[in-house]
Amino acid sequence: MNTYYGKKDESKNGLSIALLASNIDLYSNQRILEAGNERGHNMTFLDIKQCYMKLDAKEPEAHYRGGKLLNNLDAIITRIKPSMTFYGCALSRQFESMGVLTTNTSDAIKKSRDKLFSLQLLLKSGINIPTTGFANSPMDTNDLIDMVGGAPLIVKLLEGSQGRGVVLAETRKAAESVINAFKTLKANLLVQEFIKEADGKDLRCFVIDGKVVASIQRTAAPGEFRANIHQGGSADIVKITPEERKLAIAAAKALGLTIAGVDIIRSKNGPLLLEVNSSPGLEGIETATGKDVAGMMISSIEKKLGWKRQLGNVEKNTLQQV
Repeated sequence: MNTYYGKKDESKNGLSIALLASNIDLYSNQRILEAGNERGHNMTFLDIKQCYMKLDAKEPEAHYRGGKLLNNLDAIITRIKPSMTFYGCALSRQFESMGVLTTNTSDAIKKSRDKLFSLQLLLKSGINIPTTGFANSPMDTNDLIDMVGGAPLIVKLLEGSQGRGVVLAETRKAAESVINAFKTLKANLLVQEFIKEADGKDLRCFVIDGKVVASIQRTAAPGEFRANIHQGGSADIVKITPEERKLAIAAAKALGLTIAGVDIIRSKNGPLLLEVNSSPGLEGIETATGKDVAGMMISSIEKKLGWKRQLGNVEKNTLQQV
């Protein structure tokens, strides 16, 4: 793995691209670094916790552990895990102030991470979601349950991710117990209608630069209602409808995300938006579809920076719409 501290590998004529994340061993991070290297770019992994910054109006700087200056980057691929949102977005803003291209801006990441705010923005853009309730006090529990059509219903922690912090309450009594328990812990939560006809399935649409480049259907493991791959769900290639494609593109645009994983559920009233992920995983979607999604992410950066890679006399364009 290349280690980059403002010094380019002179054997490469490509761009200097850094991946800002937390775990170099994750499949998604390995694939992105591999895809960039294959295209002749200077790739490096930057551990969020080992970066720090100098705030200065004339000469803003970003440093890496040991005082190494990060001053010669062309682009940053921002893959910030939920627990590092505050500091990760601060670093992203710093690179933005230095004129470095960031794949997803700090502002867009912050919007996507606030589940309540993101749903409000999506609704403002005319995007349909499952009926959702939010309240501050346990005294409003009964009305909150009625608001979303009663049990069964879904309870979601605002800070949850990858299916964690999501509970299916099958009866009204169970719903009351779960909501009140979370409220006792002073946890912020959403209460959402349960779409029974979805039958434990949802769609993950991978959006890059306003195009759906790959899509899969995720199916929950036996006895599980969450279709997330991290919760044991399986993934299969799927052909999405024009309406679903339009919804996925609109959702990413509403939050200002260049790269997004958009989760959609099929209901009797048409597709509904579940969630938009600013750091979508690649393993499930690349394995199921056979598409080089990591390569498409690198191609997006090349396009924005006007960098062209030639294979003989033919320019390779990996960004495709499915």
